[in-house]
Parts: sequence; C-alpha cells; structure tokens
Amino acid sequence: MMHIATMYIQVRYALGYRQLGEGYFEIRTVYYFRERLSRYIQESGINLLEKAFEQVTDAQIRAFQLKTGKQRMDSTQIASNICVLGRLQLLVEVIQRVHRMLSKEDQERYGEAFAAYTKGHAGQYVYHLRGGDTGEHLQKIGEMMQWLIEELRPGYGKEPVYQMFARVFDEHYRIEEKVLKTKTGKELSARSLQSPDDWEATYREKAKKSYKGYVANIIETCDPENELQLVTKIQVAPNTVEDAKLMEEALPDLKERTELETLYTDGGYGSPDADQTLLDHEVELVQTAIRGRIPGSMKLNLSDFEIKQSETGKPAEITCPKGHTAVVEVSSRKKGFVAHFDQEICQNCPLLEKCSVRQGKRDANWHLRFNQDQVNSSQRRQRSQHHQKEGHNLRAAVESTVREVKHSFPAGKLPVRGSFRVTCMMIGSAMMTNVRRIQRCLLVKKKQENEQNRASKRQNCLQKQSFFVYFFTKSQFSQLDSFFIPHRLKFDF
Repeated sequence: MMHIATMYIQVRYALGYRQLGEGYFEIRTVYYFRERLSRYIQESGINLLEKAFEQVTDAQIRAFQLKTGKQRMDSTQIASNICVLGRLQLLVEVIQRVHRMLSKEDQERYGEAFAAYTKGHAGQYVYHLRGGDTGEHLQKIGEMMQWLIEELRPGYGKEPVYQMFARVFDEHYRIEEKVLKTKTGKELSARSLQSPDDWEATYREKAKKSYKGYVANIIETCDPENELQLVTKIQVAPNTVEDAKLMEEALPDLKERTELETLYTDGGYGSPDADQTLLDHEVELVQTAIRGRIPGSMKLNLSDFEIKQSETGKPAEITCPKGHTAVVEVSSRKKGFVAHFDQEICQNCPLLEKCSVRQGKRDANWHLRFNQDQVNSSQRRQRSQHHQKEGHNLRAAVESTVREVKHSFPAGKLPVRGSFRVTCMMIGSAMMTNVRRIQRCLLVKKKQENEQNRASKRQNCLQKQSFFVYFFTKSQFSQLDSFFIPHRLKFDF
C-alpha cells in the first residue's frame, strides 16, 4: 500500500499538482486513481505512471549531476499473487467459474453436467482422485468442455469467463479427424493460461526451476564517478519474453532521455535483432559472457580477427592474428562477406591449420567467408573478453539492485495480479529504491560536513592555544592558574 500511495503522490507532482489539499485522503482515492490509470493505458497504450517515474528520475539525475553514459541492466523473475495449480485442478477451477457465470435457470438446466465438479473447491476434487486416473479424467473433462462451448456460445459468447473457457479448451485439447484428444504436457504452450485470476501470467523454466508470472528488466546508471546510482527504467513483461527483446524495446527511450553510450549486461541480451538496434542508436554492448559454445583453442574464431566496420556497421577490413590485412567484399551471392588473403602469406602461416580460410577453386588465394551476424557476435565477444581482462565488472552490482527492488516482496511474489498492477508495483518499488539511495547519499554528505565542522573547530582551538603559549611564559601561566582555578579552569603545560 505504501508503494501505491507513493505512486499517487509522484504522478500528481509530475503532472503539475503540487499539493494534495488539507487532511488525509481516503484509501479509495488510491484505488480510483489506479483504475483511471488502467483505463488510460487501455485507451492510449501509455502508462502515465511510467512517464511520471521517468520525469522524476530525470530531474534527480540532473540535480545530482549524474553521468548516464554507462548503464547496466538485468532481468529477474517475479510472480503475481496466484495459486500454483496443476493441470487437472486448473481445468476444474475454470469449469466452476463457468458454472458461477450461468443464470439460475441455466445452472438448473446444466446441473447434472456440472454436478461432479461443483462439490467443494477444485483442490478437493483432485485430492480424491487416484494417481493413475488423471488421463481418464482429462479426457472426460475435455468432452464436457467441447459440448458446453457449443451449448453456451449463443447466450454467453461475449462474456469474459466464456472466452477464458474457450481459450483453455484450445490450449489443452485438439481435434484430429473429428476425435477429441488431450494434448501432452510437452505440447502445452508456455503462454497457456496459468490461473483464472491472471490471464497474462506465463510459464518458464530457467536454471532447472519453474516460474509462473512475469519478468522485470531493471536498468540503472553505473559510472564509477557518480556519487550514487539511480534506476533509470524498469520494464515488466510475460516471463516468456527474452532479455534481448526487452533491451530492444528499452533502447529508444533510454537514448532519448539519457546520454547512454555503453550498456553492461550478462550473456542473455545478445541477438541479431538486438545488434542492429544497438547499431541504430549508437550504443555499445558489453556482456560479461556470451551465449553458446565457447570457442576452443584448437581453431581460430572470427573474434580472433580485428575487423574494421563502416558507419553502417558493415565490415570493411579484416586483420588476422598475424597482422595481415585484407579488404572485405560482399560475396557473390549477396548473402555475406568474403576477405581475400594472399597465397604466399597464408601458405607459409604457422596458424594455417587452425584458421578458417579456404583456398579458392578458381584462384590460388585463400578466402575467409562470414556473415553480418557472425561479425556482430565476434565484436561482442571481443568486448566481453577485453572487459574481463580489465578485472572491473561494472555489471555485477546490478544484482544487489534487483534484490533491493524485490526485497519488499517475499520470494519475489507480488500481492497483486495482472500485468498492469504488477508493473505499477515494480515501478513504485523502483521509485522507493531511488529515494532511499538519495536519502543515504544526503546523510553521508551531512555526516561529512559535521566531521569537517568539528575538525575546523578543533583547529581553531589549537590556534588559539598556540597564541597563548607564544605570548605568556610558564610563570605567567601559574599566576593565571591562581585566578582561573576557582572558576574550574586551568592551563596545563
């Protein structure tokens, strides 16, 4: 609730409303405010809360004169407030929702069909089943759902619950030669419905763990010269969305708002489409690792070559590990590039057995062929290797930022459901993260100022003491002691 109230105040401030009025506002005001935000994003596609966060953050960056040329990003799995349902339990729960949707007349009309699934909640239905009966019950439920979809379409086809009902049927069953068959677990899409309470949550397996919900992508400044680092952008999407796609979507806004030049990420943010987006916005990507198989030492990789590129990112020259340079040309089929190396140079090269060059069939020269994706990948690998040699990983600290943003939500589970509400909660948490960092920075500054003031006072006292020592002898100080002792003051030398 604190995050929602903070969001309300921040958005009003960003939109020009400086005062809330006298007294306290009711909590329903916050709920109505969130409802209006939701309605606006549905109508226009613009999240006003996100815009307010960006305006406030940009103002904070200017106030503290932070450098934004270097930024880092990382993604994390977050869950909405839904129960973890098994497949059979999910289907029974959906059937119960359909039963509650029906009018009293239709509930009586279809009472016999629903009778077996409306006795208690869905978990109780599954609890009383034997382990080996699951397949049989799935088939029976599918046949019932198929019949109900046709029966209820005329009267309830436009109802959201009916549409969810039809969606679940299509996701779990298929019809082959007019015969209904249950899809296997492997056939189910990761985008299939995970809960009737959250239609947008998706399923993903990562690092041998399963997740149901969303993914949050967090971006913050990371220039070592900054006195503090602030979160500049946060994105929320179904957890089936790849990291590289999130980066592509974030780059245009980041480039427009900040002076982004270098972006530090892990190995999940590389892709051919992302490479082109980075090139279009003149941003250099530095990854701590590269996806895929690590090149072996028994063969030269394209990353072992130095490639000079044009302003459009096309390779112009290539230099081999032995320092021999060749001009890069477009291949005859226009699908890639080729570099021609002199016959005598390659023939006597000690790295010939490891090199990827091949001798031409029509001429004696040696040719190295590659495409644009390989060039982009090799450049990212070179930057990654160079960054590792420097020994200073600027991306690592983003892990603590991820924890800081998620810390308010135990086990990464938010108390809300739906993409919009989850997004609002994560933006609110990012706002609070920036505020706490600014507060800590100001407290440190205040502490340093106090220490400097105390040091200055001590220095002044020492200077005054030196003045007395210079103008008075020890005997004179003894005479002064006889005067000051009654007043509990004494000079000790």
